[in-house]
Amino acid sequence: MVTAFVKTPLGMAKIEGDSKGVTSICVLDDIEETSSENPQELTEAVRQLQEYFNGNLKNFTFDLNPKGTEFQKKVWGALLKIPFGKTISYLDLSKKLGDPKAIRAVAAANGKNPIWIVIPCHRVVGSKGEMVGYAGGIHRKKWLLNHERSEKQQSLFP
Repeated sequence: MVTAFVKTPLGMAKIEGDSKGVTSICVLDDIEETSSENPQELTEAVRQLQEYFNGNLKNFTFDLNPKGTEFQKKVWGALLKIPFGKTISYLDLSKKLGDPKAIRAVAAANGKNPIWIVIPCHRVVGSKGEMVGYAGGIHRKKWLLNHERSEKQQSLFP
């Protein structure tokens, strides 16, 4: 297992993985000591994450290898199908997975997502569009959703 760090507008991102793919991306509130050179296994993940934050990338293509139960992996697979700039409710996600009564289990699996941003759990909102449940903090969820909106709000004043 190797580790890389990327400075983002939301804090330091810690990326972990190996030759099979990225296993974890999390955001840290405390800055860790970082090296200037990233492991070869994570070079593409680092590059794509930087491109995402620069507004030049909508779809990640590096290999993922998250660790979790089969149910969690099924939920995370469904999250990967939520288009950039769109949101879905926990209930609608449960319905897409075939069981609207599994909403709590789906929400719990969403909360265990180990690969921040790339598996876009931030795109899941409450039934009325409200910002609910985000392990990285609601302020980060709002920032990410705003970052992904296709129509940026224009200022009335220069």
